Amino acid sequence: MLLTHSGSLWAPNKWNHANSACGGRSQSPINIVTRKTLPDERLTPLKFSNYQQSFSGSIKNNGHSVPHLSTVSGGGLPTTYKAVQFHLHWGNNGGPGSEHTIDGEQYPMELHIVHMKHHYTDLTTALSDPEGVAVLGFFYEKSNSANRKYEPIISSLQHIKIQLICAFVSDANTSLSPLSLAHYYRYKGSLTTPGCTESVVWTVFENPIPLSSEQLRAFSDLKFQDGKPMVDSFRPVQP
Repeated sequence: MLLTHSGSLWAPNKWNHANSACGGRSQSPINIVTRKTLPDERLTPLKFSNYQQSFSGSIKNNGHSVPHLSTVSGGGLPTTYKAVQFHLHWGNNGGPGSEHTIDGEQYPMELHIVHMKHHYTDLTTALSDPEGVAVLGFFYEKSNSANRKYEPIISSLQHIKIQLICAFVSDANTSLSPLSLAHYYRYKGSLTTPGCTESVVWTVFENPIPLSSEQLRAFSDLKFQDGKPMVDSFRPVQP
């Protein structure tokens, strides 16, 4: 996958206002109760295009990162979707920070890769389609050892501690996906950022990506422009 990083899309102090503007019957994230999930033979392995490649460029802490032209299809998706940006949600010092939870367990961090149907040219138009957006969600778990593939990202964080400052990462070859992509959960929900539009086909992968405690804590060193720490950047689970 692509190597880049974008900062938090949610500030903890925005939740009261955001929740009042984000009502609906199919809101995300959710707690996935595994005993209530149903197997679906249509959910075959997804097909990824241009997701395994090196990336050299800027890492920008502005809430949005635009990847190379990468697409995903298959796996029960109605058409091919192209990636438009991705971002991370995390807690505080490696504590709970994922948006989705599994049987009530909240992981330290969660990656969202946002896609839209390939024929759309902008996300606003895609969001007017009930299935116009597809988001891939990946959990991160705490590991006893560092994930060497993530070192280029972790080492670059010291250069982007203040929002909107760019850093250059050279010759990175990091896979952001877990080894197995065959096991995932699927449901129709919403964006987890205002205005929480219910136009998202969610794919939440079961196998988490390991990072050490030190690697997870590094994200909590990032700060907003006003100097406040960028922590607890997740929306609570919805009914």
